[in-house]
Amino acid sequence: MQLHTLKRHTKRKTSKQVGRGGTRGKTSGRGTKGQNARAGHKKRPELRDIIKKIPKLRGRGKNIFKAFRVKPAVVNISELATVVKAGDTINAAFLIEKNLVEKVNGKIPAVKILGNGEISVAVTITGCTLSASAKAAIEKAGGKVA
Repeated sequence: MQLHTLKRHTKRKTSKQVGRGGTRGKTSGRGTKGQNARAGHKKRPELRDIIKKIPKLRGRGKNIFKAFRVKPAVVNISELATVVKAGDTINAAFLIEKNLVEKVNGKIPAVKILGNGEISVAVTITGCTLSASAKAAIEKAGGKVA
C-alpha cells in the first residue's frame, strides 16, 4: 500500500450554499443596496417608458361623434341682404371677398346658404348649396339658383 493508491471510505462533504450567497460573502457579488441587489429585480428599459407615454389611438376616442366630413360654412340670407346689390352673382369667392366666410387652411370652403331672414334684391347663386327655405326666398325676390 502506497500513499497514491489510498481511497477514502466516505465521500467528501461540501458545505451547503445558502441563498444569501454562500461562498461569495457579504453582498454575494450583487454590489451594494438597492433595486439591483434584490431578488427578482428587473429594471424597465428606457424605451418602454417612452412608448408608454405615447397615447393610444384606438377607434375615434373622445371625438367619436365628430364627423370626418368637413361641414360647409353657413351664411344666412339676412347677412347676404346687407352686402349684395341687384344683379350680383354670389359664390364662395364673393362671400370671402365680403368677409362673410373665412378660408379654411388657405382653401375656399364649401358654402351653404340658409333661409334665416329676408332678401329683397334679385341675385344669382352659383356653386353653393341652399336650404329649401333659402331657395324659395331667393326665387320669390326674383333671383336665380344655378
